[in-house]
Amino acid sequence: QVRLVESGGGLVQPGGSLRLSCVASGSIYRINAMGWYRQAPGKERELVAAVTSSSGTMYADSVKGRFTVSRDYLENAMTLQMNNLKPEDTAVYYCSADLVYYMRDSTKDLEVWGQGTLVTISP
Repeated sequence: QVRLVESGGGLVQPGGSLRLSCVASGSIYRINAMGWYRQAPGKERELVAAVTSSSGTMYADSVKGRFTVSRDYLENAMTLQMNNLKPEDTAVYYCSADLVYYMRDSTKDLEVWGQGTLVTISP
């Protein structure tokens, strides 16, 4: 069984910083890509940032220059450093991984999601 666990959410004032972490565990053969998504109340889930197996990164326009995503390939982990936070960044942030896991004598592709961590930006 494979799972993702996020941590690092909380309440911070506008202009502040937070660092989110996501760790994958289980019978993982390979992680192809990992990403951070967020969902604000009444809105659809959106991609915030992602990093591929070759360290390529992408960001939503709304967070470019403020957020930095990185991976620790040995630890199957990913972080999201969020600076200069704004009230509109308030949301539940989810970690996602596109990976391959061991199942008996073979491997299978799987997209896994974490349980989410709440980020609240408020004075």
